[in-house]
Amino acid sequence: MQRHDVTQILSDMHGGDRESLEKLLPMIYDELHALAQAQLRQERPGHTLQATALVNEAYLKLIELKHIKWEGRAHFFGAAARIIRRILVDHARGRDRLKRGGDRKRIPLDSSAIQDDGKSVDLIALHEALEKLEALDSRQSKIVELRFFGGLSMKEVADVLGVSLRTVEGDWTMARAWLMKQLAEDTKGAE
Repeated sequence: MQRHDVTQILSDMHGGDRESLEKLLPMIYDELHALAQAQLRQERPGHTLQATALVNEAYLKLIELKHIKWEGRAHFFGAAARIIRRILVDHARGRDRLKRGGDRKRIPLDSSAIQDDGKSVDLIALHEALEKLEALDSRQSKIVELRFFGGLSMKEVADVLGVSLRTVEGDWTMARAWLMKQLAEDTKGAE
């Protein structure tokens, strides 16, 4: 799949070409499925949400966003990252309601995500921390979301946000440090 083809199809969709929608899914399905699988690998064994269901739900939500003029592949996958995050958090919250808070799943965050120490973090706690970070610095929050939930490279994040790679790298460092501190405080407060 060529990135240009996806960008062109997204542009055609915005222009009202209904056939482009049928072309889009086969071109992006594998990438969306890989994103979903990566996120679900971090969930507990026997998770009730399957990668295919997550992809289907995310795709349906993405194509409902008809008012968006997609600026390219990275922009589209950035939106996919946000939607996947919302679906997973909603699913975790639903599970927590059923278990009355006793089954919150801690997911490992590898060194390319938030923490370098291999510890895991509660998905809902991460979501709540990202909401706090968004109130302080929305760009930093978006960078974490695009990297962790969207699997985008630093360069792709820079393209999506329309900023320099150096800016993304600096914000990424600051956001990770802030989130690690926030999540550590949340963990201490929960004990």
